Amino acid sequence: MADSETSVGSYLEKIFSLSGKVILFTGATGGIGSVLCKGFANAGASVALCDVGAGRLAELEKEISAEIPEESKEEGQDVSSFPLDLTRMDDIKNCVDQVAEKYGRIDVLFNCAGINRREGLLDVEESTYDRIMQINLKGLYFISQEAAKHMRKAGKGNIINMASHNSVGMLGGCSVYGATKSAVTALTRSMAVEWAKFGIRANAIAPGHILTPLTTVTWEHPTRSRYLKERIAMERPGTPEEILGTALLLASDASAYMSGMMVHIDGGCLAGGVPWDFDTKY
Repeated sequence: MADSETSVGSYLEKIFSLSGKVILFTGATGGIGSVLCKGFANAGASVALCDVGAGRLAELEKEISAEIPEESKEEGQDVSSFPLDLTRMDDIKNCVDQVAEKYGRIDVLFNCAGINRREGLLDVEESTYDRIMQINLKGLYFISQEAAKHMRKAGKGNIINMASHNSVGMLGGCSVYGATKSAVTALTRSMAVEWAKFGIRANAIAPGHILTPLTTVTWEHPTRSRYLKERIAMERPGTPEEILGTALLLASDASAYMSGMMVHIDGGCLAGGVPWDFDTKY
């Protein structure tokens, strides 16, 4: 049994391991981002944590570093943090250059940073529109551009963009957010098409309704939570940990021939949600 487990483990490690890979991760301290960063580190990657808020970045770096075995650190595995404000073009360039200088390359860019403010179409003001667009779309666009310059020189690279269920299905009060996430899916395809000649591939993850500290208020709401559960076949929110498996697939060489795709992780929401009553013996 032990030999069998070792054999299976070695096989899976060969396919899905991130050992030796350098991942630049934006939005690292978020509810989803922090879980994925820890998962990537545990899979062997060196992770560059990039976000606003130096205090939380330092805490997350310490947490992840404590989970990395000493023997892995001796072999070069590392976690470090870099301040990043995606609304500032100089921040974007400096962050990418600093990560590339520290590690010598950037194998994977994971664009997880994003914000939202739930307001009706008639309520949104220009300042709100501009800020959501700056972070969710413009910032993602230009940090991808900067990272791709380094990847092109290396002859290979991998970009993973965080899309959303709102890329294809809308909720009330999410017009600007949904517009950015729809654009992210189109941009992912553009990256896949234009940058394939540089050895760069690009894919997107579209989470459904995930329970995080920021969405707790929605899941505790008497009518909104019922509305969501009726539209999810599994009748429950997802967790950040349930996104990790797909993220590992896309970041690893297991998905080497996959590019331009958006993968939905939504508990059966897009499939149709909870079905209406129908005749069945079960």
